[in-house]
Amino acid sequence: MVARNNSASCVKFERSDWLKKLIFKESKKLKVVAVSKYGAPDVLRLHDVETPSPKENEVLIKIHATTVTSGDCRVRALNVPSGYGLIVRLLFGWSTPKQPVLGTELAGVIEAIGKNVTKFKIGDAVFAFTDFSMGCYAEYKCLPEDSMTVAKPANLGFDEAAALSFGGTTALDFFRRAKLGRGERILINGASGAVGLAAVQIAKHFGAEVTGVCSTANVDLVKSLGADHVVDYTNQNFTKIGETYDVIMDTVGNAPFSRCKASLKLNGRMLMVYADLWDMLQTPWVAITSRKKIIAGPVVGRIQDLHFLAALASSGEYLSIVDRRYRFDEIVAAHCYVDTARKRGNVVINVLESVPAKIGATAFSL
Repeated sequence: MVARNNSASCVKFERSDWLKKLIFKESKKLKVVAVSKYGAPDVLRLHDVETPSPKENEVLIKIHATTVTSGDCRVRALNVPSGYGLIVRLLFGWSTPKQPVLGTELAGVIEAIGKNVTKFKIGDAVFAFTDFSMGCYAEYKCLPEDSMTVAKPANLGFDEAAALSFGGTTALDFFRRAKLGRGERILINGASGAVGLAAVQIAKHFGAEVTGVCSTANVDLVKSLGADHVVDYTNQNFTKIGETYDVIMDTVGNAPFSRCKASLKLNGRMLMVYADLWDMLQTPWVAITSRKKIIAGPVVGRIQDLHFLAALASSGEYLSIVDRRYRFDEIVAAHCYVDTARKRGNVVINVLESVPAKIGATAFSL
């Protein structure tokens, strides 16, 4: 798939800086989905804004697909772990979000480049992860060439590529901190979500023996992605079956250390993707008083992680599972679905799908 409209002209004349400036100097509107306050999914509104022009070190990406992650929904609703409300408001905005355009993942085609860009060219298909800076609920996005932007695997569609980053970088960061080793036993609670499915596949790649915890409906999916064992939480409590693990990863927030500590081996590590303030405060105490460890806190994404995920996806060893796809104008419904906490893998927004003139307000300034 190639970019539409201006892309053909830009590809033909990509060496002509003055022509690129002329094309993008014209007033052109793009659509973004933004929020003006925290709240339920219906705070999301479609707006018209000016299409940005890339700076000297930036690329302009025509976005084909983005995603709705659990992280997007938590920021939108200010639904954060207990004890973090004040901290999150200071970081993201007290009464209204400092960054009104949510979305951390995208895939698309580079439509224009700044004069100092050397890593990419017009027409390159890429995927990117913007993490806390967000801004991917848009038809176009400018990013520095040294941002977390890499070439899209040729064997993936834009929807699959858009969904590579959030779950994969989260799993990689926690496994790096835990020093997950070959032959170790790991249990992944919430194995059918975006982070969980990524963790199952990456843990298997690292040579671990993987047990996934999920509902009955998702048992076959988790097994198909490499889990050696699956615990159906509707029938069994994984803390009561007499098994112990080197690593336990909780991706959903319902398995605190107090519940899991008996299921951890000596020198075991508890990975808390969704940890409240109490979990964080007890981390040093647990390390001092036992031969076990809690690992929690913000994820640090690296561009090397995106290259790693792209290579695994290219080889077919890492699958980006898409549960549902929505049009851009259906993003409220997508947020409602993710809020149910019942999604399997990822929820994708096809940005290139046609959108109406407006969902809500249209005059908006970023």
